[in-house]
Amino acid sequence: MKVVSIHKAAAEPFVHSVFTGPDVTRQDLAPDSSEFAVNMVNFGKGVRNKFHAHDSDQILIVTAGKGIVATESEERAVSEGEVIFIPAGETHWHGAAKDAEFSQIYIQRKNSVLTQIED
Repeated sequence: MKVVSIHKAAAEPFVHSVFTGPDVTRQDLAPDSSEFAVNMVNFGKGVRNKFHAHDSDQILIVTAGKGIVATESEERAVSEGEVIFIPAGETHWHGAAKDAEFSQIYIQRKNSVLTQIED
């Protein structure tokens, strides 16, 4: 067993073309897992990721701030304590509301493939 404190996990810049801005960090919360990627992602005000899909299910757990989660047909405001299930293959995006920072834990299969749809 291993216990990790979110508050002590190192936050590293998360640079990827899927984000609309550079103000994003990631904290690996389960580095020893062979099955799951479990990361805290912290978005600066108004930063989100672009439309994309994964080849595995994804679970988002909102831990702080105000965010938005969207599919091609729906957009929802989300806040601390909400859990979002995104099935494999569903086109979506998520990130911070324009006036707020946003943090979420994401859980998905390790080595899941992300396909970026929006440029």
